[in-house]
Parts: sequence; C-alpha cells; structure tokens
Amino acid sequence: MAIDPICGMDVKEDGAVVLKDNGPVHYFCSEHCKKKFLQQKSEKIPPVKTNAGEKTVYTCPMHPEIRQDHPGDCPKCGMHLEPLNPAGEDSDDQKNIRSLSRKFWIGLGLTVPLVLLVLGEMIPAINVQSLIPHRFIPFIQFILATPVVLWAGGMFFVKGWNSLINRSLNMFTLIALGVGAAYSYSTIATLFPQIFPESLKKMGEADLYFEAAAVITVLIVLGQLLEAKARSQTGQAIKALLGLAAKNAHRVRNGVEEEVAIDSVQKEDMLRVRPGEKIPLDGIIIEGKSVVDESMISGEPIPIEKNVGDRVIGATVNQTGSFVMKTEKIGSETLLSQIVHMVAEAQRSRAPIQKLADTISGYFVPIVVLVSVITFMIWATWGPDPKLAYAIVNAIAVLIIACPCALGLATPMSIMVGVGRGASMGILIKNAEAMEKAERITHVLTDKTGTLTLGKPKLTTVLTAQGIDEKLLIESAASLEQSSEHPLARAVVDYAKDKKYSLAAVEGFESVTGAGIKGKVSGKVVLLGKEIFLKESGIELADDLRQKAQELANKAQTVVWVAMENRIAGIMAISDPIKETTPAAIAGLHDMGLKIIMLTGDNKSTAQAIAKELKIDEVYAELKPQDKQEIIKKLKGEGAIVLMAGDGINDAPALAQAEVGVAMGTGTDVAIESAGITLVKGDLNGIVKALRLSRAVMKNIRQNLFFAFIYNALGVPIAAGVLYPFFGILLSPIIAGAAMAFSSVNVIGNALRLRRVEL
Repeated sequence: MAIDPICGMDVKEDGAVVLKDNGPVHYFCSEHCKKKFLQQKSEKIPPVKTNAGEKTVYTCPMHPEIRQDHPGDCPKCGMHLEPLNPAGEDSDDQKNIRSLSRKFWIGLGLTVPLVLLVLGEMIPAINVQSLIPHRFIPFIQFILATPVVLWAGGMFFVKGWNSLINRSLNMFTLIALGVGAAYSYSTIATLFPQIFPESLKKMGEADLYFEAAAVITVLIVLGQLLEAKARSQTGQAIKALLGLAAKNAHRVRNGVEEEVAIDSVQKEDMLRVRPGEKIPLDGIIIEGKSVVDESMISGEPIPIEKNVGDRVIGATVNQTGSFVMKTEKIGSETLLSQIVHMVAEAQRSRAPIQKLADTISGYFVPIVVLVSVITFMIWATWGPDPKLAYAIVNAIAVLIIACPCALGLATPMSIMVGVGRGASMGILIKNAEAMEKAERITHVLTDKTGTLTLGKPKLTTVLTAQGIDEKLLIESAASLEQSSEHPLARAVVDYAKDKKYSLAAVEGFESVTGAGIKGKVSGKVVLLGKEIFLKESGIELADDLRQKAQELANKAQTVVWVAMENRIAGIMAISDPIKETTPAAIAGLHDMGLKIIMLTGDNKSTAQAIAKELKIDEVYAELKPQDKQEIIKKLKGEGAIVLMAGDGINDAPALAQAEVGVAMGTGTDVAIESAGITLVKGDLNGIVKALRLSRAVMKNIRQNLFFAFIYNALGVPIAAGVLYPFFGILLSPIIAGAAMAFSSVNVIGNALRLRRVEL
C-alpha cells in the first residue's frame, strides 16, 4: 500500500499510476494527481507529506505551497488553513467557529461595561463617581480589558508575531502593533503612573486607551467569526455531493444475492439494481434493460434508455427496469468522486477579497513602524523635557492612529449592505469573492436546460391530419403512452391530464425498441413513434405534415408521429420551452458588452437551434461535466473573466471553477452550494442585476478603503509631531483614537448608501 502525495489517499501499487524519476518511485491514484504532482515540481511546490493513516492535509487558499498535516494558520497571510482532501471531516472548522463565537460573546460582554465606564467619565450626566471611587476606575478598566485583549485577541498577537518571523507583513501585523501599543501604554499608565510627567496628565492622571484596544479586538474577532462561517459553508457543496452516493449495493455471487456496504464492492463485482434505486458505482449492464435518470450528470431532464452493453454512472437513478451490472470503477475513480475533487479544487483556488487590504498593508505596515521608530528617536533626542515621556507618547499615538479598525470594516460593511440589497431583489450572494469578481466579468457561460429553458419536456405543438379531431388524437396517444417506459411519454400524458381528457385502457400493447409503440385503444389500432416506424408499418405519410415536422425539428423539437386504423392521424412536438424572461436577459447581457456562450450536454442540432433563436454568440454541445470545466479553464487561460450559470449537479464543477458561479434557485442543492450567486426565481435577468450590484459594491469598497486610510495618512505625520515646531500642536493618543473612530463612522455611512442603489 502506497500514499498518493497529492490527495493523501491510499493507493494499491498493482493498480497505481507510477512515476519513476531520479528520486524515489511515486504512486498516484489517477493521472490527474500525477499531472498535479509534476506541475508542483515545476513550480517548486513541495508535495504533501502524509504519514500512513493520516489522510487530511491542510493548505492555504492564497498560498497553495503551504502544506501541513494539521490545522492552523498560514505563516504568510495568517488565513486559516483548509483541508486539501474534500472528503475530510469538518470538525476542525466547527471547533474554530465555536472558539471564535465564544471569544466574541465573552469579549463583547466585557467591552460593553468598559465603554460605558469610560463614557461615564466623559459625560457629566452619568455620575460614575457616586457609584465607583475614581481611583478604582483605571484598575477596573484594566481588569475588564485584559481578558478581551490577551485572551480573545491573543491569536492576533500570535499571527502578528508570525508575520514578523516570516517577513510577510499583513493585516495582523497592524492589529497586533496597534492594539498592543494601546493596551501596553494604558497598562503602564495604570500600574506605574509616576513615570509620566505632569504635563502629559489630565487632572493628575494619564489618558487610558483600554476601551479602544477592547473595541478593536472585539470587532476584528467578529470579522474572523463571519469569515470562518462563510468558509465552513463552502464545504456544503462537497457534503451534498457525497450524500448523493449510494450507501449499499446488492452484490451477486454464484447466483446468491447479498446486500453489502459500498466500500466492500470491488472491480468486476456483479451488482443488481432494482427500479427506484441509485446505481451504486460506475459500470456496464450485462443483463436486463431500464430507463435511467442521468440528469444529475448530463443536466438533461429526459431519462436515457439503457440496454445490455451500455454504461451506467454511480449515483444516477434507475427508474423502471431491473438489471445486473459489472462494476468498472470504484472509490476515487468514479465520476461522482471526480466531480467532488473538481469542486473542492476549484473552491480552494479562489482568492479572498482581503488580498487588496493585505497588499496595501504590506506597504503600509513597515512605513508606520518606521515612522513610529523615527518619531521616538527624534523626540528622545531633541524633544522637550522629559524627552523619554514625549517620545513614548508620540510614538504610540502613531501606532494607534494607524490601527486598522476602519480597514476591518471597509469590506464587510459594503458586502453586508450589498448582500442585503441583492436579497431583496431575489439575488442571493454567498461570499465576497463572488461580489468582487463579478465586477470584472467578460464572458457569461450558461447551461441550457433549466437555465435558458424550463428544464421539463412539454408537449408544445399538435398538428392533425385532415378529418382528425385533436382531442381524439391526444386521448388515443396519451392512453397508449400510459403503458410506455419512454422518457417522452410523460409529457404526452401530462398534456392530456391538463386538458382533462379521458384516458382509455389499452389492449395488446407492444413496444418496438428505438422505434415506437402500438396497441388497441377503444378498439382502434394506434401506432405512435418515429417517422420510419410508421413507414415500415405501411402508413402513408402526408407531405404537409412532413414539411411541418422538419420545421419543428429545426426548432429543437422532438416530433412524434401518430397513426390510427392504418392512416396517419397527426404529429406531436415535444420540447423543453425557453423561459419567457430569457430573451430579454440575453439582450441585457449583450448591452453590457459581454460575450455569451452556451455549454450543454444536449445534442448539437437542438443546442444550435436554441442558440440561433436567442442570438447566443457561441455554442458547445454534447459535453460532459469535466468538458465544461475544461472550457472554462481554457477561457481563463486566454485572459477571460468567466461567469457560469447553471442549475444541475453536472454544472457544479464548472460553477466552482468559474470566477463567478450563478445557480438557478429552481435547480439542485449541489449547484446552489457550488455557486457564489443564486437567483431565487431562476430568472436569468437576475444576472444583469447581480453584475450591476457588484459594480456598485466594489466602487463602495474602494471608497471605504480610501476613508480607512486617509485619516491615517493625514494623522500619522501629525501624531509624529511635524506641526509641533511651527504651531506647538501634538496629536495625543486620545485624539488619534477619535480620528480612528471617525474614519469608521464614515465607512459605515458610506456603505449604507448601497441600500438605495438602482439596479
């Protein structure tokens, strides 16, 4: 038994993909993992180091070269590491969420009385002195703030320290410095007030900033909690996919049938599948026939007829017949497992929106630290007496005003308001990444069935031969179709029931595979099926109906011929109708300058007919799930920014691979979980609104980032004392804290404007 260095799965050496190079021999579970390994070697990304029995490997979404066998934080950016193995348990995420939730609520519970205590000293109407002696207030603040800063916010100091050790300055560097400076200064002022000169005291006491340190800590813990919950939710798509797989199978050995767990099934095993059961694994039918619903893979609503020699796919649903299949693929080889792997890989590849803030912080942090050090040195050398006290206070004022409280609110506030605005319009946005990337979309890729069309076959056209009543035609055809297993039969029966037509019993029903059906309805012989079926039965076809049939076929409709008593009765056309809102949505996307491409598993003629009618720019038909994903990868490689819209399980990998995935709310749970945006009503016009909303939100975020930094940019030099030689003005830490709070108010007010944005 060997270990795949990419996914960490056990690999049997006799069935492995092997790579022999100058080093040791490597074993892989699939060609995909082998290619990934070679790619990592070329990029100098170390392979997974996995001990036997340890199958969960953790990596950073922003830095895939970070790999370790235990959960933790990325040493480069401080992000929480995610499991590489999509089948891994989510207990670590849940523990992290519970821990952050506990820290937030306890921290909030301690911070509220701390803030009220400080306000009581500042607002005369609140007579704190009558309740608590003034000399005890600094110590009470210290007691309340200490667990908030050191316990709830202790992780920020760890991440900040790691950023210094790894020389990768980020948001946590600023948080650790700002909060640490405010807390340390206040602690020293509380425990050792005698070291501060009287000139730096107010009413005999130095200013304290415990409340600023606590509030900043609680706000950032809240941000981390929301991020952790969002990260946990992205794993729901994987859980939904894994939940589709059959849990048991009916294995047949030596004529004896037994029920076994799916993990016990081996290649070449014979499995019996009964009507209504999920097909356990990928294989080939060796006995019997049936109709199988493969919509989870193909996205097409019409079930497929399966006979001896045809391949079947695990987790699809057997509908009518019973058959015996030979297992060909198990474990990670099955199509469902490959889809799971593709979805997980695409989800991990998404860059978080905070990358912009981290990039800015990468430059901002060292500048602020440098300015603080220079401030300390200048005041310690040339400042007024007591030089050291002035140096400490001004250096700390620089760090406090640079603390990224508003920066922490800039993105979440805009996203929060924008998501709420979208929800009121029927647009559900899962995460900030989707919002960020939707702004830059250049290509819109869409599935056909359930996205452009209704996703349910309907009888749309009925044409009768001369002398034949339409009601009689439908009643006879629907009565005959009641006994048929053909996938299109349900559309005819449903049409008759909607019209409240009466259905009669059928005598002598006979099905001709791949051609049609016949039988006696109310004493009359009725034939129904393909044109060739009626011809071979000696039925003379009318030229006008032939012409109409060809026209309907050119419009992507399936034509069914009907004959009664050895003469042609008429034709019925069955199709998947285009949604009423689709044409306007396509036109709206074209008006935005976007290229529209259809990706579908349906046949080429049907796809091209619909694309022509809707004026879609490009069509790819007869695709498998992995084909859609490859097309998206190709377009992205050419520089396209791709939005994918779909509704089926088969669309899940493509939805996850695209920069933005849009799922129809009327579609499958897996598609919805894989997508970043869900349209509740399944209306493609929602994409137009979502793109307009994303542009408004991203513009708002950039404005917020400007507000978050402008006060720092103006306040840092003032806090450093550049105005002191000319005007005698110094920016005390308390004013620095007020400026920081004012920037936060601006950020919140600006974000709230999104509630009134026009879509």
